[in-house]
Amino acid sequence: MYFETSLGAVRAVDGVSFTIREGDTLGIVGESGCGKTVLALSIIRLVPTPPGKFISGNILFDTTDILSLPEKAMRKIRGKEISMIFQEPMTSLNPVFRVGQQIAEVIRLHQGSSRKEALQQAIEMLRVVGIPSPEKRYRDYPHQMSGGMRQRVMIAIALACNPRLMLADEPTTALDVTIQAQILDLINSLKKERGTSVILITHDFGVVAEAAQFVAVMYAGRIVEYAAVSELFSRPCHPYTVGLMNSIPQIAADGRREEYLKVIPGVVPALYSLPAGCYFHDRCSEMMDICRSKEPPTREASCGHYVTCWKYDGLAKSRI
Repeated sequence: MYFETSLGAVRAVDGVSFTIREGDTLGIVGESGCGKTVLALSIIRLVPTPPGKFISGNILFDTTDILSLPEKAMRKIRGKEISMIFQEPMTSLNPVFRVGQQIAEVIRLHQGSSRKEALQQAIEMLRVVGIPSPEKRYRDYPHQMSGGMRQRVMIAIALACNPRLMLADEPTTALDVTIQAQILDLINSLKKERGTSVILITHDFGVVAEAAQFVAVMYAGRIVEYAAVSELFSRPCHPYTVGLMNSIPQIAADGRREEYLKVIPGVVPALYSLPAGCYFHDRCSEMMDICRSKEPPTREASCGHYVTCWKYDGLAKSRI
C-alpha cells in the first residue's frame, strides 16, 4: 500500500506477508509510523484510494482475494466476516447516536433483523462485553460513558455478527492499567468462546506476551521478524527486535530499576525517502557491507524465525 504525496511515494506497507490460523491471535508490534494501522485498514479495505494505492499482491480470506472484490461484495464481508476495533474509543463512536443504535445498525445491515430484534441483540451484546445494566445503558450517548465503557461498546460492535477475523488496533490505548487488563481478558475470553481469529496491533510487548500466539515485528513498512511469541521472547533474532527487547525497563536482582534505558540509536527513516539496502542498516550494531546496498529477503533462519536480515541469509531455507 503506497500513498502518492508531493514528496514522493510513501511506501507505508511494502512486501508484507503472513498467515493467521483460525482461533489464533497474531500480535503486530513496531514503532509509530511503521505501517501497522495501514496494514489493518488495507486488510479491511478502508484506506481511501486515492491517495492510497495497492501496488501489487493480494489478501486471501480463505480462497477469496479481497482486493479483487467489488465494493458491494466487500461490504458484505466488512463488519460480518472481518471486523475492526479502531484505535480511539473516544472518537470512533458517532456522538449523535445512542450506543444501542450503533450496535443495532451492524446487526440490521448484515443479519436482516427487524429494528426491535436488532435492539434486543444489541442489549445482549452489551451484556456479553460486561457493561452493567445494559437495558438502561443502551440508551446512553457515547459522551455519557467512560473510556473503558466506550471501548467495550466498540468490541460489542466488532463482535455483533460473530466475525471470523477481528482486527484490534491498539484496543487498550488511553485506558488505565486496570481497564487495559479487563479489555484484554474480555477479548481473550470472547475469542475462545467464538473461535474468532485476532490481529492485535500494539506497542506493548506485555500485551503481546499475554494475548498472542504469534508475533510480527514491523519496521519501515516491512515485517522484519515473525515467530511464535515464546520463541521471540526467549531468543529474538533480528537486530531491531533485539533493540526493542533491550529497551524494555528491567528490574535488577536487588529489586531496583536500571538507572538508564537502552535505546536504539538514530531515527526511523522517512517512508518517502528510504535508504538503499536494509532500511535498518544505519541504526544496526551488526551492519555488514551488503546491508548498505542490497535489500535483504525474508527467510527462515536457523533460529526458526522468519527474519528479514542478511545476517541469516547463509542459513536460509525458504521464503514466506
